Amino acid sequence: MTNVEDIGYVRPYSRSLPLQLMRAREAMMQRIRPHFTRNKLTDQQWRIIRVLNENRSLEILDLSAQCCMQPASLSRILPKMQKDGIITRTVNPKDQRRINISLTEKGSRLFKRIAPHTDMEYAKIVCLIGEQHMDELYDALDLLIAKLKT
Repeated sequence: MTNVEDIGYVRPYSRSLPLQLMRAREAMMQRIRPHFTRNKLTDQQWRIIRVLNENRSLEILDLSAQCCMQPASLSRILPKMQKDGIITRTVNPKDQRRINISLTEKGSRLFKRIAPHTDMEYAKIVCLIGEQHMDELYDALDLLIAKLKT
């Protein structure tokens, strides 16, 4: 195992991990973003739809955590999604101060229309780098996230 003191140099900017992660994200988004824009959605709106599709209903803080978005960002995005009929906001019956967010039928149809296209893009990437590398990438990212949280 390498000690921090043993590294002794500053990496070139091109090998900056945050930069590489952003580049990888953007390369991926360039493949799937056209499917969102055709349906008049932003990347963030799609993340919300994806998370809500897997969860019947979420409170704003839970939605925020799962979407990796700040609650303030959600508070700007959710009203438009509600106006567009994609989500509903309801008062939590157990605590009137809390709001639950759910997909509407329109939001579910939107998910079902876009998801096959994003799945196809994922399949293309697996074909490009191979299933083993994809699994290794997920494992490496899971390990990085777990280690950085400790």
